[in-house]
Amino acid sequence: MKPHAFVAMPFGRKPGHDGQPIDFNRVYAEYIRPALELAGLEVFRADHEQRAGDIRADLFQELLIADLVVADLTLDNANVWYELGVRHALRARGVVLVQGPRRDQPFDLHTDRKLRYALRDGAPDPLTLEAERAALTAMVRATMASSTRRQVSPVFQMIPGLLQPPWRQLLLAEHNEFSEAYGSWSRRLEIARQKDRPGDILVLADETPMRALHLEGKRAAGNALLKLKQYALALEQFETALGIDADDQSCREKKAVCLGRLGRYEEARVWVRQLTDDYPRDPECWALAGAVAKANWSARWRQSGLTPAQMHAAACHENAALGAAIEPYHGAFVSDPAHHGAGINALTLQLLRRHCAGTSSQTVIDALRGGVLWASLAAQERDSQDYAARASYAECCLLGNSLDSVRQAYGDMVAAANRDWFALDSSRETLTLLRDVDFRPVETAAALAIVEREMARSSRPFEPRLVLLFSGHMIDAAGRAEPRFPVDREALAAEKIAQTLDQLAVGPDDLALSQAASGGDLLFLEACRARGVRLQPMLPFEEPEFIERSVLPASNGEHWRQRYFSLTNDLDEGPRIMPAELGTLPRDVAGADLNAFERCNLWLLYTALACGIDKLRFVCLWNGGGGDGRGGTAHMYQEVRRRTGRVSWIDTRTLW
Repeated sequence: MKPHAFVAMPFGRKPGHDGQPIDFNRVYAEYIRPALELAGLEVFRADHEQRAGDIRADLFQELLIADLVVADLTLDNANVWYELGVRHALRARGVVLVQGPRRDQPFDLHTDRKLRYALRDGAPDPLTLEAERAALTAMVRATMASSTRRQVSPVFQMIPGLLQPPWRQLLLAEHNEFSEAYGSWSRRLEIARQKDRPGDILVLADETPMRALHLEGKRAAGNALLKLKQYALALEQFETALGIDADDQSCREKKAVCLGRLGRYEEARVWVRQLTDDYPRDPECWALAGAVAKANWSARWRQSGLTPAQMHAAACHENAALGAAIEPYHGAFVSDPAHHGAGINALTLQLLRRHCAGTSSQTVIDALRGGVLWASLAAQERDSQDYAARASYAECCLLGNSLDSVRQAYGDMVAAANRDWFALDSSRETLTLLRDVDFRPVETAAALAIVEREMARSSRPFEPRLVLLFSGHMIDAAGRAEPRFPVDREALAAEKIAQTLDQLAVGPDDLALSQAASGGDLLFLEACRARGVRLQPMLPFEEPEFIERSVLPASNGEHWRQRYFSLTNDLDEGPRIMPAELGTLPRDVAGADLNAFERCNLWLLYTALACGIDKLRFVCLWNGGGGDGRGGTAHMYQEVRRRTGRVSWIDTRTLW
């Protein structure tokens, strides 16, 4: 998706300061627009808008969402100065100034850097035009690459502490084409989230209907992957979002969570320390600091193969690390007594410090217990199905109440989960930590049994042992000028695919992802089916169109169509259809047939990666040719090699 540039300038022919007319349409067409397009931007000028509507509303939207505004200050044009002022008031950065010949400089922007262009006979001077275009392209690229924290607007420079308005939310506040496009996109994103399909989310995150909302897409993708415990992929999304807006607090917080979950505790601590410095009164940041410290403390003593008694003994030597977790949790709860999550963590860790031969104030423990009970019960009054509040209350009961009380509280908690496997798993993590440190073993075992019993009833997403991703050539059409996969090489290709799958020892616990075209795709899916692998074909078009374009063109197309139906009719769930799942192709790629295949390959790749990078095995039947675009076999090969190196390449040139 290209960045968006809005050009504020006079239109048509206007008299310059010397009285000679200037053709600003030629200035735009020959100087400004080509330079911006060379820098990779999509360019818009207000006179391009042809539809009916409120011109001022459209103008404000452009000034709000544009990644860059270029203002031509050759004349003292009221509209241009008004538009520049609006941009300076709304956004702290993203402005480039250009100027043709004039006698004096505007006082308000006298010190601002401007690129100058020369004129001859009222149009760009052909002797200097090429160099001036190159200079504008270079400045635009440098401006787009500069830090998102750099403030260019004189309004924001002169008023310390001034914050940008929530312009992304303002953009969607009114019913317009932006809100309609975003609404359609976000509904698909929500459906993908509800179905726990992070691969769909990753594709949609790349396809936000406007670049100005790309941050929201990456944040949503990161949150979905974080929920699914794909921490490395989630971290990629949050880091991409921070590249768009380095000050986005939510993404900064989630990056710290990912770093902690990945065991990168030192990086997480540094990241959280910066957050608490920047937001010293934000309880969420302090609770996050507590979570990172808590994960570090538990990692120091929890080891597989040790009994709870042995881990308890090891934990007794880690009181300093435990104290480092208690302090930020306690501070977060004091600053916001409604934050029952911080409160229950502070209370639990205080009691665990006492359990691990440390000292904890009974007064503090009693105060925390009362505060957590009030906060969690008050939250339940507001929403009886608030799972987090019920989890805090149940954990509070576990810390000191009778066995019957614990059973009642955890029974109520799992009922509120509404079979949300991931929410239940979060509670299970807390209980296994208490079990491992041998804390109230009878009560903890009872609570854990209730949670695990409910998890067994819930629809846990299928978690494959291996994810087999395939891409490969179709059987050659009759009369193909340069053979690539002729029909008489089918048996040898099938044999090579079978050998590859046997080397990977695939079976019923694995998942196969592929399109279902004649040739490599169907040979791969048939070989996987023979080994009991779960199959998931994913098609770039509705089934009739896919068969017409990707099955029947083979030299023996009718034979392959029968094989296609034989395979898909045996599936528990039919092929996933890209237009139904993800919608039509985005505007900037629609119209090129190949892009549908590229998008489908990206969909396959992202779906495979979201199952776990360590599980991915890529099998390709390929002649090694490149240049097939983002999402093609070459791209998939390079991407998987970059991430895992686990590629099985069947070179079709060896089949001759």
